[in-house]
Amino acid sequence: MPNAAARTALLDHLRSTLPGRVIDEVPGAEGPIEDRAPGFRIFRIHPAHPGDWWLYVTSGCWEATQQDGHGTEFFLAAPRDEWTNLESVTMNAYYHCGPVRQRLDVGHTVPIGRPWLDDSACDHYLVSLPYPMGPEFEVHTWEGGDHARILWLLPITEAEKDFRREGGLEALESLFDEHEIDPVDPGRASVV
Repeated sequence: MPNAAARTALLDHLRSTLPGRVIDEVPGAEGPIEDRAPGFRIFRIHPAHPGDWWLYVTSGCWEATQQDGHGTEFFLAAPRDEWTNLESVTMNAYYHCGPVRQRLDVGHTVPIGRPWLDDSACDHYLVSLPYPMGPEFEVHTWEGGDHARILWLLPITEAEKDFRREGGLEALESLFDEHEIDPVDPGRASVV
């Protein structure tokens, strides 16, 4: 049975940090996610205005993987609402909720297995801090002191993944800043 307090706290957190946005609770992509995260759902957050980002936030990773009341959820930002975004978030949740050695954290990369959207050169996700959402978005706490950290699934290219491995996360993030990337542009060029 899903943890109602965790799910309610996450939804309240999203409403307070993203005021006025429509938030739908939808199932993840069909498949074995229920085996690892029973009751898994995704909060699909509509753009605040035309041209703004769609957001997809997992709900259920915390419960499946938490230790001592501390766990992780993930979000993906996208330029438009598509089923492939739900599939991507579900796939990452399934991986994260598997054996402990698969837990995702800041700096980890995950292959998508296809272009992110359209014919994007981005075919991996970098697990990152939720920089565009602000520091208040990252951690939410609820009754009893339990808390979840919300990390960003940032689409990156294979060359960027390799650069992160060789040069480190900070060097890659500096290149993103230097090139002023649009993180939701499927057509963006690699920074390396």
